[in-house]
Amino acid sequence: MGTLYVVGTPIGNLEDISLRALRILKEVALIAAEDTRQTRKLLARYEIATSLTSYYEHNKLTKLDYLLTTLEEKDVALVSEAGMPGISDPGYELIRAAIARSIPVVPIPGPSALVTALAISGLPTDSFVYLGFLPRRPGERRRLLSSLVGERRTLVAFEAPHRLQKSLADLADVLGDRQIALARELTKIHEEVWRGSLSQALEHLEQHPPRGEFTLVIAGAGDETQAAWDEAQVRAALAELLSEGLDKKEAIKQVAKAAHWPRRQVYKMTVDES
Repeated sequence: MGTLYVVGTPIGNLEDISLRALRILKEVALIAAEDTRQTRKLLARYEIATSLTSYYEHNKLTKLDYLLTTLEEKDVALVSEAGMPGISDPGYELIRAAIARSIPVVPIPGPSALVTALAISGLPTDSFVYLGFLPRRPGERRRLLSSLVGERRTLVAFEAPHRLQKSLADLADVLGDRQIALARELTKIHEEVWRGSLSQALEHLEQHPPRGEFTLVIAGAGDETQAAWDEAQVRAALAELLSEGLDKKEAIKQVAKAAHWPRRQVYKMTVDES
């Protein structure tokens, strides 16, 4: 029986690969790759001639039996487009299927955009919640975020550039104006980590259109970096703005931003008072 090696590969810079990973990629009979184009670049860089087959979201079911059959006699290396396989990619199904058949599964640790972004975010790293890619549909995304309003651990998520601004707007609206780190192109030439509040992030992106895949690291509820107000402060500020004749919607917006509270919670106060 063969062994399934789960091999971490670079998230950008091709030098970020271990000697052990290179040896395994040379020794196995087959490499199952989420993106063969990216993997070929890596193999060419290190003169590795191992056979390559595609294994990605849209062929994972048709390729699964082939890979399991190969594993009955030969070793196979599983690699994702970048980073550690099995994290928000189809490698999860292959790993589960191999385990169910008592095929040895051996990890070859490597880079991870998730951990890399978290480590340099400047936000608490002792405990966090990984959300994967945020839901594409606004309703689903807002429902997910609503379930996390009271989550005190740091939140980490992936997002595509064309959805980033809408997702950040939802984050600010549902969770409040929290601190966030936007990490993109990690380990590449144009690596960038932007840090600030969600409202500042939206202003920043108006001047700098997002490019590349983003990893978002978001402060948890009540994190000390937010300097959130208590309820009495929120009610007092809201009452003052409303007494000055400010439109209710604008008053809620201003107080939520200043207090680092979700808008819907500030809005609920106006409903309770009416």
